[in-house]
Amino acid sequence: MGVRVQSDRQGKTQAQRAVLELRHMVLAGEIAAGGRLFEVELSEHLGISRTPLREALGMLEYEGLLLRRSGGGYEVREFTFDDVTDAIELRGIIEGMIARVAAERGVAPAKLDIMRETVAALDTVVGTDANEVNFARYSELNTQFHLALADMAQSSVLRRELEHVKRLPFAAPGDFLNIQSQDPRFLRSLFISQAQHRAVLEAIELGEGARAEAIMREHARGARDNLEHVVRTDRSQLRNIPGLTLVDDKSLL
Repeated sequence: MGVRVQSDRQGKTQAQRAVLELRHMVLAGEIAAGGRLFEVELSEHLGISRTPLREALGMLEYEGLLLRRSGGGYEVREFTFDDVTDAIELRGIIEGMIARVAAERGVAPAKLDIMRETVAALDTVVGTDANEVNFARYSELNTQFHLALADMAQSSVLRRELEHVKRLPFAAPGDFLNIQSQDPRFLRSLFISQAQHRAVLEAIELGEGARAEAIMREHARGARDNLEHVVRTDRSQLRNIPGLTLVDDKSLL
């Protein structure tokens, strides 16, 4: 019995490692959109048996990165630019629900303190001059803000769905930040984003659920608008975004 349990745990660990490695390969463009995944080749490359590999492939299908082929096996999914913007909007909808639930149900003081400290730290980073923003620090604190928000509703259902959508290659809050750090328009938008950070915290503290939800939806809309700006002005930058190698170029026209 002990041997069987150990074997099951080892298989689960191998599957989890395979998920991480395969996800990286897909998002880095090492396997092209539409590319077929061959189990024998992958099991040898990853150094695992085919059972945990199949479990990993199934998990990536659930995340939306892979498609099951009609004749068996999997291929890497190709996305359209509409898929990209839909993923961002969906993240905003879920984060909006989290903010509303947190406002209506109340939040533990310790969790509010974490959010307050993060927002205060972001205030010092954004400051008054967009050209003087410590961008690396902003990106780190922005991630902390969204993680703190996800923890506020104390809803396993909402947290699970948020983690699911964030695994799409475009939907995580920081996915588009790195290529925009030198864009004056984007740097100015940081002031709006930070005002929204402060506003949603205030709405949650005051129990204003509808307001908190609306702010987070608008917050995600800003991320979508920033990405669309990049597409319109310098499309060559898109290939620097993890996962956008999976987007059909024709859909960007």
